[in-house]
Formats: sequence, structure tokens, C-alpha cells
Amino acid sequence: MKSDLRGRDLITTQEWTREEIETALDVAFQLKRQRALGERHALLQDKVLAMLFFFTSTRTRASFEAGMAQLGGHAAFIESRTTQIAHGDTPREIGEILGRYFDGVAIRHCDWKDGNRYIREVAAASRAPLLNMQCDVYHPFQILADLMTIIEKKGDLKGKTIAVSWAYAASYQKPISVPQSLILLMTRFAMNVRLVHPPEYKLMPEILEQARENARRHGGAFDVLDDMDAGFRDADIVYPKSWGCLLTTEDLEESALIGRKYRDWITDERRMSLAKKDAIYMHCLPADRNIEVADAVIDGPQSVVFDEAENRLHIQKAVMALTMR
Repeated sequence: MKSDLRGRDLITTQEWTREEIETALDVAFQLKRQRALGERHALLQDKVLAMLFFFTSTRTRASFEAGMAQLGGHAAFIESRTTQIAHGDTPREIGEILGRYFDGVAIRHCDWKDGNRYIREVAAASRAPLLNMQCDVYHPFQILADLMTIIEKKGDLKGKTIAVSWAYAASYQKPISVPQSLILLMTRFAMNVRLVHPPEYKLMPEILEQARENARRHGGAFDVLDDMDAGFRDADIVYPKSWGCLLTTEDLEESALIGRKYRDWITDERRMSLAKKDAIYMHCLPADRNIEVADAVIDGPQSVVFDEAENRLHIQKAVMALTMR
């Protein structure tokens, strides 16, 4: 266990060692047990977290606010459009000022080619740890919650097969941060990772190369497929979700036209039957119901989406307790 995480940023899991990630998981499981038993764990008494949002949120805002309260601290919600950030506050100024007012600074900024850059500029100027609540490149807390959920449901991860698949959605061009973070973290835990997507929905080449290196170093596998059925076949975990074809086009109309070619990329009962009988269905939510996934699947016995959502609370509390002490 690592005991020296005070003050550490969490922008991507790639910048934490596996031992550090396992420490966060150990603490998360402990805090989850304590909450189930009704045991107080005010580890961040009188600490305050700034939560700066450039992007809408349900689970992220709710879980960080609840988590800070349960740890004995307070979370302050800051919306970019209703502050001077919209009128000229620079990332450096935000880092310098919020880093002095608060004990931790959490940011959600998913604008393509801007979010991660902004977060890193704030982090460079902040004396308080920077927590990435999602950017255009990474979504570390979601993926740590996913890892925690898979451990709970599947035990030893070595050799387990996870299909990280694109799925059709009629809503907005969603960030690529979830699939990118999934393939980066799961390859570090010796899993067999299948990335499945139509040709237009590729991910960043440097992320793919890191995933390949992770698999090589840790003894798993990393494969890229363009057939959703093949990706699901005999998988232990299926994680199909929509993301934008941002590396193909940034034009929303063109993106919508491309997407409509793949409206059959839906997770329905037939597709779930291709996976192992005890396979689990995962999604970070919200999902486009009966477009991205059938009700029978997301509400069915193989779905773990609500356990997955709950674990956001526990892993975020663990990282905050370790970094904001």
C-alpha cells in the first residue's frame, strides 16, 4: 500500500502506478463497508473541494458533493458560465486562486482539444491537488469505479475478456474519454481488452499505443475489431457506449450522417446472448434507451449499471481522502 499520495493530482490513471491505484481501491472498499455499517469516517473534517464545471453533470456532481459531506468536508459548486471565467479568468489565475482557497480543485471540461489542456494548466498553477472529473481525453474516476465494480463481480481480473464497444446514439457527439480510459486501465490489470468500433470512430493513436504497451507489460491482450458481434462473443464483461467520431470529423451534421449508418450497433438480448452466460453489462450512464441499449438489457439481470454508479461515490471518496489530507 502507498501511503504518500497527499497532494497528488489525478488527471489520468496512467500517471498513477498500479500500486497507487490498488491503494485507492483498498480504501474505497473500506469506505464502502463503513458506509454500509453506518460508521462515521470524517477523514476530511473542515476540508473544502472546489468543483468547477464546464459540462453538464448528474452522477459526477452528486457523488462528489455527497462524498465530501460524508468525509466531513464541503464541496463548492462553481459553474463556468456564471463566473468571471466566462469573462477572462485564465487557467493560471484559476489555479493560483482556487488552489489557495480550497484543499482540492476538481474540474469537468470536455471540450474537444481544450479540456485536458485547461485542466493541466490549472494543475500547474494550483497548490491544491487537481482532480479530473472528466475531460476530452480521460475520465479517471468513472474508470476506477468500473474497475472496482468488475473486481466485485468477477474477482481475479487476469485473463478476463472485456469488450469496450462503440454503440449508436441519437444524441450529441459524446466525448471519447470513457473508452480511452477503459482501454488504458484494464490493460494494466492483465485483462483481454477488445476495442470494437466502426472505422470512423477511432480513438487517439497515442492512447492505443499506450494500451498496447500496457498489455505487453502486464500480460493481457489488446485487440481492435470492427464487428460488434465478434467483440461480444464469449466476453466476460461488455461495455458498449456511444462516442463521437471526433478524429474523423468535428462537423456535427457530418457526424450525425456517419452515425446513422450504424444504427444496428445496439446492445439487445441477441447480442448479450453472444457473451458468456454470466457476462455483465456495464455503462457509465446516461444511455440512449432502446437506441444504444435495449431496456431488456439495461434493466435486466446482467446489468450492473447502478452498482457501477454507486462505486463512483466510494472511489472518489478514497482518492479525496488520500490526496486532500
